[in-house]
Amino acid sequence: MPASRSTLRPRATFRSTLRAHVVREHGVGAQENPGRPRGRRCHDDHVTVQIRRLDAARAGEVLTLQRAAYVSEARLYHDPELPPLVQTLDELRAELELPDVIALGAWEEGRLVGSVRLRIDGAVAHLGRLVVAPDRQGRGIGSSLLSACERMLPPSVGEIRLFTGSRSAGNIRLYERFGYVRQYGTPAGTYDLVHLTKRLTV
Repeated sequence: MPASRSTLRPRATFRSTLRAHVVREHGVGAQENPGRPRGRRCHDDHVTVQIRRLDAARAGEVLTLQRAAYVSEARLYHDPELPPLVQTLDELRAELELPDVIALGAWEEGRLVGSVRLRIDGAVAHLGRLVVAPDRQGRGIGSSLLSACERMLPPSVGEIRLFTGSRSAGNIRLYERFGYVRQYGTPAGTYDLVHLTKRLTV
């Protein structure tokens, strides 16, 4: 069932709670659990993950997932104000309603456990907000979402662009494994944003 507006914490309250949590965990990196199995399979204990399109009606679920997934990034960058964490439900709903946005979700037994968004700009697709539920990471869900993105793109798109934080080593490795190439970095306070692209074969 989609999360209703009432199930999401007010923006100010969420920020305060997250800021206290990040301060308490200061110095703890948001690395993948080394005990979790790695790989590209999209099932665990005979549970299959299904990839489907997302629409604005699922905004509450997406925002809940997004906030949960980015808490580790907030710890890693010591920043509780990361854009995915302070985005409001109305902002996300409006984004999902844009005609140039393609949003995909990964479901496991009725639960949304991953999502990603693409914004189409002519021959270029901008990929962002690739997230996986913290308790389902390391099971190939992110890889499955990346593969699905390429299948969902219109034939006019010849390149995918994205960026991620320079400290997010696991994310960078994932993208490079999928053929994304580092292009340049841009400063973002105490760290850099790493910009990567992937050219698609016609």
